[in-house]
Amino acid sequence: MWQTPGSSPEIQRLAVARCDFENPEVFVEEPKAPGKGCANYVLAVLVIVYVFNFIDRQILSILAEDVKADLGLDDAQIGFLYGTAFAVFYAVFGIPLSRLADLWVRKSLIAVGLAFWSAMTALSGMARSFGSLAAFRIGVGVGESSASPAAFSMLGDYFPPARRATAVAIYSSGVYIGAGLGMLIGGQVVDRWNGAYPDITAAPFGLVGWQVAFLIVGLPGLLMAVWVWTLREPTRGASEGIVQKVEEVNPLSVLVREMAAVLPPLTLVSIFLAGGGVKGVILNLGIAAALALGAWGLIEAVGSASQWIALGLGLYCFFSWLQGFALRDRITFGMVYKSKAIVIGMIGFAWLAFVGYGFGFWMAPYFQRVHGVSAAEAGFILGLPISALGGWLGVTAGGVLSDVLRARYPKARPYVGIFCALSSVPFGFLVLASESKNMAYVFAFFFQICSSCWIGSAVAMSNELVMPRMRATSSAYYILVVTFIGLALGPYSIGQVSTVLSSSGGDSGEALRTGMGYGLGAYLLAVLFLWISSRFVVQEEESRLDRARALGEDV
Repeated sequence: MWQTPGSSPEIQRLAVARCDFENPEVFVEEPKAPGKGCANYVLAVLVIVYVFNFIDRQILSILAEDVKADLGLDDAQIGFLYGTAFAVFYAVFGIPLSRLADLWVRKSLIAVGLAFWSAMTALSGMARSFGSLAAFRIGVGVGESSASPAAFSMLGDYFPPARRATAVAIYSSGVYIGAGLGMLIGGQVVDRWNGAYPDITAAPFGLVGWQVAFLIVGLPGLLMAVWVWTLREPTRGASEGIVQKVEEVNPLSVLVREMAAVLPPLTLVSIFLAGGGVKGVILNLGIAAALALGAWGLIEAVGSASQWIALGLGLYCFFSWLQGFALRDRITFGMVYKSKAIVIGMIGFAWLAFVGYGFGFWMAPYFQRVHGVSAAEAGFILGLPISALGGWLGVTAGGVLSDVLRARYPKARPYVGIFCALSSVPFGFLVLASESKNMAYVFAFFFQICSSCWIGSAVAMSNELVMPRMRATSSAYYILVVTFIGLALGPYSIGQVSTVLSSSGGDSGEALRTGMGYGLGAYLLAVLFLWISSRFVVQEEESRLDRARALGEDV
């Protein structure tokens, strides 16, 4: 008998066909698929959550030039703050929190995470050094890691497969709306505050514009968290008629267990107790040694010790968790990590994210350096018509296109990703080649549309190849590779190229232009991985139930 986590024992089932806040729990004979009104309401709230998520994440882009000047940083350090410092901890903590989302009340997890990352964003406004700002960015990453796996899982239960990519795409439009608003708000606050208080000693509390911007975008999220807490938790699997039993759990005990599986040196104890024994511990130490050697080699080759130490640590945490997870939940491990379509396909989508994150972050500094625009102008134009409108059009149209094509072409999900890469390249080069500021803005708008149309396909594909109770865990793998490859490497790599070229005497604008041009080459890798993935996706989707039964799932 299915039971809602946290409900009283005598309540056997939860009606989710409608949103009735005066009578939230009622008796029904069988779980029903959610009603459209309730589903759309929850989707709208989750979109707003994701808008807050990306306002807090992306605002550093428009603040980068001021942060660099005040804290004495270079492009590589700024790329680290935006990308790696955030991404590694976002990915690492996303693993245990995704497992908690598969076992606990998802809307509660999102609410707690939203409150935490909003507080960390506000505290970023108190930063006075590279170290303190990095620490707060890490906190933002930890908090934001709670949101998307739980949200993707909830949407999978609110929307049937035929509408799932569209729903996920609408949710993911929060990425671009939030990024656009972040640039708009940041640009306006910085210019107006610095204009009003050119002498920092006369400014309230001695704050400069970029610090005030962090405070303004962070604090409202605390109120939003209360709203999220009121959402209805859907029946797992009801949207497609595969309702699975979910046992009541103690969320703290689950979180402690899963955190022990990713945080060294507790990883060794976790692997040993999970059944890995001495051999498992030795294997784990071997992984640690190999990653440490790789990080050392990269530090010797290109410098940036903090970048490669953080990335190596993040990868070690992931492989440690994966090693223990294979022992603790063999069925879910097999469904996700033995799926060639998921493992290879999500890497392909991650290379799309490499360009999206890298190009998207450096776009504002590029226009400021090359075309001489102010932070307010860059924030307004790149924020609203380009990032918010262009991104919303692209991600929404991409999700709809993916659902429409999938009805006729089973390989539509990876093919939409390939289309995204091929259509984006010419517009990306035109942005960089244009000597006209206005034409560069136009090309940036079309680049944003084309480069954002893959997200709904990626999440839908990761959900459609596993069982309903595994969706958050599968989504976490998608988020992890997108985060490590896209967010941790994209902005940093472009910034590193720019730093190397400018430090050797090159113009900073031309150096950044070259770095962004090299970044577009990642689309070749995306096309390769997605094409390989497309060869497996049909067979694995058709055999989903058989694969689950063969692994021991009670279906």
